[in-house]
Amino acid sequence: MDIRRVAFDHPDAVKLNDEVQAEYAVRYGDEGDVTPLDPSMFEPPLGLYLIAYDAADRPVATGGWRSQDENDEGYSDGDAELKRMFVIAQARGHGLARRILGALEADARAAGRTRMVLETGNKQPEAIALYASSGYEPCVKFGHYRFHEDSRCYAKPL
Repeated sequence: MDIRRVAFDHPDAVKLNDEVQAEYAVRYGDEGDVTPLDPSMFEPPLGLYLIAYDAADRPVATGGWRSQDENDEGYSDGDAELKRMFVIAQARGHGLARRILGALEADARAAGRTRMVLETGNKQPEAIALYASSGYEPCVKFGHYRFHEDSRCYAKPL
């Protein structure tokens, strides 16, 4: 498996984002995650976006982080927000999400961020299990979905 830094608007990132949005739409019965995102949010040193490619050079997993500081959406100074963690169905169960998560945490730590935060939903039990087993704990809700009943927020010191 080859994990590469790419731009958030790279064609492979767009393709995987479309797939994760379709999965969110099925799970939640809506249009997917409408959190406003811009490619510049994932440019180092303020963020990072990664894609894992299989042996046939197909994009199979993705994830990124973006810097956040204290604001009216509930973030704290030094936060790194995890976004768009996703593994295609055919590549699940091989530890790709855990590898990408570890790389993102290390990069955010090196960039001076002090806490990784993420928002997921109660209809993503496998995501919740990954984060809990990686040391994330429930925290005060933040971000675009902070008032949604299905939203679950987690944090981990870096």
